[in-house]
Amino acid sequence: MTRVYVSAVMPISLAQAWSVLRDFNGLPNYHPFFARSEIEGGKPADQVGCVRHFHDHDGNFIREELLTLSDREHRCCYRILEAPALPVQDYVAEMRLKPITTSGQCFGEWWAEFEVAEADREDVVQRVSDTFRLAFECAAESLAKA
Repeated sequence: MTRVYVSAVMPISLAQAWSVLRDFNGLPNYHPFFARSEIEGGKPADQVGCVRHFHDHDGNFIREELLTLSDREHRCCYRILEAPALPVQDYVAEMRLKPITTSGQCFGEWWAEFEVAEADREDVVQRVSDTFRLAFECAAESLAKA
């Protein structure tokens, strides 16, 4: 089992960070890797069990199912259902936010566990790490621009 873990201190409040990152359908609004996204079946993006179907700028797609979403704990968990361009199996990820009480900033952590062939491991770990890192960076930047 491979595990990727990324953490960040964001120069925004917990409430600001959560307002962007809790949107299970919002990746294309702030993340440079993704072009478009939709929730299948017209379900709400905060409904556990909903499936997002999103595409990168090269036309590759990923389908992910929302497993948990907690406004109280500021965390979400999801799993990949289908990702033809990402050679992983049994991929489950979780993102969690916490306040930094001394500064008013936000601490974010995002991790994923999955199976991947050794030949693909380095590339996949880098791609997943970059995805998480840029999500934190770009969520904060999108709020600064607003």
